[in-house]
Amino acid sequence: MKFASLATILSALSLASTTSAFATPRTHITTIAAGNAYSRSYNTYLKESTFEGENADDTAGDETTQEQQVPAPPVAVAVESSIPTTPPRTATTKITAERIEKATKERPYPLFLAEKAASILPSFESDTYYPTNTQKERIIILGTGWGAASFLKSIDCNKYDVTVISPRNYFVFTPMLAGASVGTVEFRSITEPVREINSKVRYLEAAATEVDPKTNTLSCVSIVCEGNSCETEEFQIDYDRLVFSVGAQTTTFGTPGVEEYCNYLKQVGDAQQIKNAIVNCFESAGLPGLTEEDKIKELSFVIIGAGPTGIEFAAELLDFIEENGERFYKELLPYVRIKIVEAAPSILRPFEDGMKEEAIRKLTRRIELEGVPSLQPLEILTNKLVSEVSGNYVYFKDGEKIPYGMSLWAAGIGQLPITTNLIGALGETEQKDAQDYARGRIAVDPWLRVIGGDGKIFALGDCSCVSSSPMLPATAQVAAQQGEFLGDFLSKDYCIDEMDDKLLPPLRRNPGQSKPLSDKIASFAMGDDEIAPPFQYLDLGILAYTGSGSALAQVQIAPGGGLPGDNENWDPVRLQIKGKLGFGLWRSIYLLKMTSPKNAVLVALDWIKVKLFGRDISIL
Repeated sequence: MKFASLATILSALSLASTTSAFATPRTHITTIAAGNAYSRSYNTYLKESTFEGENADDTAGDETTQEQQVPAPPVAVAVESSIPTTPPRTATTKITAERIEKATKERPYPLFLAEKAASILPSFESDTYYPTNTQKERIIILGTGWGAASFLKSIDCNKYDVTVISPRNYFVFTPMLAGASVGTVEFRSITEPVREINSKVRYLEAAATEVDPKTNTLSCVSIVCEGNSCETEEFQIDYDRLVFSVGAQTTTFGTPGVEEYCNYLKQVGDAQQIKNAIVNCFESAGLPGLTEEDKIKELSFVIIGAGPTGIEFAAELLDFIEENGERFYKELLPYVRIKIVEAAPSILRPFEDGMKEEAIRKLTRRIELEGVPSLQPLEILTNKLVSEVSGNYVYFKDGEKIPYGMSLWAAGIGQLPITTNLIGALGETEQKDAQDYARGRIAVDPWLRVIGGDGKIFALGDCSCVSSSPMLPATAQVAAQQGEFLGDFLSKDYCIDEMDDKLLPPLRRNPGQSKPLSDKIASFAMGDDEIAPPFQYLDLGILAYTGSGSALAQVQIAPGGGLPGDNENWDPVRLQIKGKLGFGLWRSIYLLKMTSPKNAVLVALDWIKVKLFGRDISIL
């Protein structure tokens, strides 16, 4: 009996930005859309795969088809005694362009919701698989982020030998990094060791530096320490399947001074550094001999980027000043300045206008504290392009500059060197043509197989790009859903490798084998019982904390017509919740989305502790 993870239940209200709440509301699938360069490339590739070869059916007239022989796995030594070794019958099927197009269409919204609902029910169907080798296939996962964590929860470790490679041996609940950076929650409360997520996997503390798709090998480097001396150690490791889930890094868009003087907020170390910097600013402003202008400079916090990350950090910082500032730094509060800088005309672009206005109202509120003049420390600056950051000032392209004591850069993400390396290693394959659309991300097909990767490499999360229009957002929600999909997909018995040098849609090895109810619904929606259901993205809402016990929750309850990028036809039905009710929903969802009950309990206790005793201001 198989139970779906809690992540499936709450995927509609998942998390945004790799660091915050949700993505632009949309139920989306990786469709083959002729309206963009990548889709055209993939569509052409599928047509070539479909209509070329010696097995073409000459009796089909102008639209010939190719019979895809799905090889039956040979009799093999079972991984467990309960697994039968009798191979299924060989499946023969015809793949046509019409069939591919039908299978990769977006599944109807009601049926897709029914499919999701069925996936949370216990399955009484047999999950038996047929081993294709005398030993388990080796899967290597790169990364320990949202996609990797969801994959580890859903992959069948009885079928695969799973190894995780990452310089970080834990998963971090990124939406709460903003709270951790001001002491609202403890760092260890929002982290979970990889070995606790799935105790059957092997973990290697190392960083991958190169991927060789031709030999199926990874080059890695690890830091080995003995006593007070450390040295790097390089090694290579082979794989049968590679799950590429390395995420992305903060990008500066080439802005001078950002790397040297700005803080980021993507890792636990970033949050800890920001927390120390905030306290240092207050302690420095309290030193004798400083002028009023010096104190304002020291207590000026500039946040560059008004997406969910920047807004939630500003809200948490404002809470710290309002709830704990009077106790620790009462005489310094009049000098505090918080400035949110955004290049676009508005903040929180995925939200409706009314929700944006509510966020602005809460963030720019006046703070009344006993014995302190009325405060309105936060200011939002839109249509401001940063040209340079120095040790004391942030410069803008319009010639203005503002002083700061601490700056946070939350303005965008870019790809890691290992991602660029893999794209280059794929060489003159279809991946090169797909880059016209993927633009630096790894292009994948509707089943998350890397284009040009022979079916051996999968990519998900911020480093990947599926054939969709518009491109799926780089958020935790997308990565988590893709990880869960891929783990479940690989745990089933599909033919996923290239056949005759063509990467065709994956087919069931044994069409007569029973399927769980969710798969039956998906097959009915697709009109195809043999092709594996492709990844389909479900996005019902976005969340954002706006401070003082208030949050925004924009929940999509029905899709609109057209595509999200089509402003005239895209009109989804959305439920807008704000204020205290939104805050309750925000906290409830975050607790339920924790990777383990332990983390949920620790975070809840942190909230209670802060309410009773305030935030800790120790510099560690």
